[in-house]
Amino acid sequence: MSLKENKVIRYFYEAKEELEKVTWPTRRQTIISTLIVIGVSIGTAAVLGGIDFGLNLALQAVVAK
Repeated sequence: MSLKENKVIRYFYEAKEELEKVTWPTRRQTIISTLIVIGVSIGTAAVLGGIDFGLNLALQAVVAK
């Protein structure tokens, strides 16, 4: 086997070993984390949408004069 093949084989072997050390979240933890991300995203969108709407109204008031 050439050196390049050994490095590739070793890479995948070590990657497999590392994945075995990972503590994977439970289904419940995954669902809760997903809901938090969705909630924060919706909240951020609402705040930015409100700011955009307010600035749009302010700009229209300035341009209308």
